[in-house]
Amino acid sequence: MIRRALLAGYQPRSMVMAPEWLNRMAGLIADVGAPVYAAPYDVLRQLTGFHVHRGALASFHRRPLPSVASVAESARRLVVLEDLVSHTNLGAVFRCAAALGMDGLVLSPSCADPLYRRSVRVSMGEVFAIPYARAGEWPGALDELRDAGFTLTAMTPAADADPVDAAGFEPSDRVAVVLGSEGPGLSAEAMARCARKLRIPMAAGVDSLNVAAAAAVTFWELGRH
Repeated sequence: MIRRALLAGYQPRSMVMAPEWLNRMAGLIADVGAPVYAAPYDVLRQLTGFHVHRGALASFHRRPLPSVASVAESARRLVVLEDLVSHTNLGAVFRCAAALGMDGLVLSPSCADPLYRRSVRVSMGEVFAIPYARAGEWPGALDELRDAGFTLTAMTPAADADPVDAAGFEPSDRVAVVLGSEGPGLSAEAMARCARKLRIPMAAGVDSLNVAAAAAVTFWELGRH
């Protein structure tokens, strides 16, 4: 993940690692214009307060986020997340989006931070690789995407939603998949702005999937044609 951040252009502030990592990362360290510290594992545990790494940690400067319009400009498939508060789910959605051909993400103001360490780890560094923007106005950002030509598509377990495998989108269609928070799902305001509603058919009495699992199924269906 440190390598992924560097490849994506993030500038390091400093690194700290166990001594054996100095040899493993010698080539990378040689090009880093920031302090690199080495310390035994017991010192690293004291620094973090608990076992949170495999022997190498890094702190990076954040980069300015692009605007919603910039992320949407050349995209055909977008992910829109409303109020996801779990860093684990957020990181998993980023990884699914990168793996399954989505072009970018738009986050509502209350979404968790993709650059929080757990999101970074769960995403396997994909938070550095796939473009994302945080909306300043919500749900106004949905209006902005609709005006840019995206079909806003709500994911919901509602019975009146169309099955996701019958969505019928063409490869050239601009589609924004809108996913809601882990508990209540999409807000009424967001749902009202969506032109389509899609659901993943369930079996055996299961009413829904975890949001990251639902995202994976949906992204695969949108990309398989």
